[in-house]
Amino acid sequence: MVVVAQLVRAPDCGSGGRRFETGLPPKASSDRGFFLIRSLSNEKEIAKRRTFGIISHPDAGKTTLTEKLLLFGGAIQTAGAVKNNKIKKSATSDFMDIEKQRGISVATSVMAFNYRDKQINILDTPGHKDFAEDTFRTLTAVDSVILVVDVANGVEEQTEKLMEVCRMRKTPVIIFINKLDRDGKESFDLLDELEEKLQIHVRPLTWPIGMGDRFKGVYNLYNKSLNLFSPNKTGISDDIQSFDDLGSDQLDELIGDEAAAELREEVEMIEGVYDPFDQEEYLSGDVAPVFFGSAVNNFGVQELLDIFCEISPQPKGRDTDKGRKEPSDKKFSGFVFKIHANLDPKHRDRIAFLRIVSGKFERNTFYNHVRLEKRLKFPNPTSFMAQDKSVIDEAFPGDVVGLYDSGNFKIGDTLNEGDDFTFKGIPSFSPEIFMELENMDPMKSKQLDKGIHQLMDEGVAQLFIQQPGSRKIVGTVGQLQFEVINYRLEHEYGAKCRFVPRNFFKACWVTTDNEEQLKSFKTAKANYIATDKDDNLVFLAETPFLLQMAEQDYPDLTFHKTSEFKLETVS
Repeated sequence: MVVVAQLVRAPDCGSGGRRFETGLPPKASSDRGFFLIRSLSNEKEIAKRRTFGIISHPDAGKTTLTEKLLLFGGAIQTAGAVKNNKIKKSATSDFMDIEKQRGISVATSVMAFNYRDKQINILDTPGHKDFAEDTFRTLTAVDSVILVVDVANGVEEQTEKLMEVCRMRKTPVIIFINKLDRDGKESFDLLDELEEKLQIHVRPLTWPIGMGDRFKGVYNLYNKSLNLFSPNKTGISDDIQSFDDLGSDQLDELIGDEAAAELREEVEMIEGVYDPFDQEEYLSGDVAPVFFGSAVNNFGVQELLDIFCEISPQPKGRDTDKGRKEPSDKKFSGFVFKIHANLDPKHRDRIAFLRIVSGKFERNTFYNHVRLEKRLKFPNPTSFMAQDKSVIDEAFPGDVVGLYDSGNFKIGDTLNEGDDFTFKGIPSFSPEIFMELENMDPMKSKQLDKGIHQLMDEGVAQLFIQQPGSRKIVGTVGQLQFEVINYRLEHEYGAKCRFVPRNFFKACWVTTDNEEQLKSFKTAKANYIATDKDDNLVFLAETPFLLQMAEQDYPDLTFHKTSEFKLETVS
């Protein structure tokens, strides 16, 4: 049933009075009308949002595609190719110095812009496997994904791992085949490879005209139109010619008889082989639409953006330990999926990235921090255009808000309007590489201690303390993370250190109700016992065999492979 509130003048309210006329008692009428208008406003805002992540194997062109989406969305006026030495401007989403030097993304960037009638929220993720954990956590904050694939390399190892996470969560995926300005694998062969290696049905929605030196543009299979572009690396080309009819003789004149005939033949083959595109199958994660293009030359990017806005999902709900929260729920709720220290090194700021799940977030309003059981308000919540931040007064489901944080937040924390529930499914994995942190400048011990603790809060590495001596063991899932941590400690905190390898296989968090068995275990394994930064007990197993033996010898102890052991029921 739809209830409509009629706004009428109340005779007892004076010339300027207004009240809601709904047939209810005055007080109830006023409340009902307020919540109805607020609900309708929220629904409109929710329908406008599109929040997605861009993922890929390193060097597939993910950050370049992100930049070009911003270009077509009007968020930036010119773009600089990430690895083109002639253009010194770094990618908009790579704002850390080390990212600019290495030409890779090592932190998730958040960017928002308006395009047509939609608000687009992009989360650009690290492609390097050493930062996969950050990417996996980011996937919990998005509603869909664009997966970038290099036309020459096809499906690579990291691509398969990222797709596995999307498939597990039934996240809708769009695939963008990039770098068509270079020679690569044949398009039909690539489609077969995508289906085989990514274990998902595909349906091309655009199709390339040629490849490499012969690449002239893309045909839009979705709306049966063709755009021919002139290559343009820094701006939107004005030289665009559109065709609605593939049979046009003008097409032969522009791209040549051979290319035109090949395009017509391939389009006919696609329509005969592949089922018509079904949006519901895409939204359920069963079919991946495929687009072709060259992000660096702006070929195929606008088609991707236009169709994405039309078919992609609006914000979805999330599971909690007390049931599911939907975007349409009136009360605000959200969760922290990322923390970044020193987003602006000049101001030593620490920002928690909050994905809004339900209700409306409002500036200077008290909300409940579930884990700390305390109420917090935020005078300067921010939205992001890469490193450019602006203060906002309100935000809606699907939005990502930056909250200035003095140390209250951890990854996975829930913020809401007073309800006692926690969002589930924010992964944190056991490290694979361990090194001991050694201070190279005793005069900067405080800076080192502060820096390592703040960087650990970001979730890209984990800190374990061993006694005696409070030795600091840092664990990561990739070697490159140590380079980043070392660089940031020196340049952001003024602390010099070095990392010494330690021979551990896995860090396992230990819980039990059998105190006697726990005491015996701690005595026997004293050299391999540590605590994490939250004082949880951790067993640093040297080999798989020793971990297996510990599990057999101490059956009442549980050895958890993720630090989220309190939420092990997460699906």
